[in-house]
Amino acid sequence: MSPRLEFFWDVSSPYTYLASTQLDALAERTGAEVVYRPFLLGGVFKATGNVAPAVVPARAVYLSTDLDRWRKRYGVPMKLPLTEVVFPINSVLAMRVATAVDLRGMGKAFCHAAMRAYWEEALDVSTEPVLREVLTRLELDPDAVLAEAASQQVKDALRAASDEAVARGAFGAPAMFVDGALYFGNDRLDFVEAALTAG
Repeated sequence: MSPRLEFFWDVSSPYTYLASTQLDALAERTGAEVVYRPFLLGGVFKATGNVAPAVVPARAVYLSTDLDRWRKRYGVPMKLPLTEVVFPINSVLAMRVATAVDLRGMGKAFCHAAMRAYWEEALDVSTEPVLREVLTRLELDPDAVLAEAASQQVKDALRAASDEAVARGAFGAPAMFVDGALYFGNDRLDFVEAALTAG
């Protein structure tokens, strides 16, 4: 049985974007199954009393510098400084759409498409027109998916995923789990890889 990585993600998190760019290579090296789990970072922050880095003035100043270092290390086309993108965003609609698409079995594809749109193209994925564009790129019917995203089933599923992550110890994103153990943050991918290859 192949090892399994659960990747709890929210498109609004820059470090989650960075981590997401490494997952395919990580899966190839380890043989792991990566399960993409959309959740609502704002809900996690509220439940745990955490705040986004951009809310803390000193961290906000440092954020673009740190992200630039990671962007260069990974060789990915992230838009920086953060003044180049609409940041932060309210990700509720985007993550409801992500959940609706995940229920259709295309969670990974949507995660990567939404991350590229926001962090590489600086498109505001909190807006319906941009989400329609992302869905069209994936050859999904935007009207149908947006209707599903507005359903109580999807709202409940997103809330349940967020509550589950908090119950398992998550307090931010990306939150990654291997064999029940939490690994938080893009900079913990080395530990994630070690855990995936330990068995």
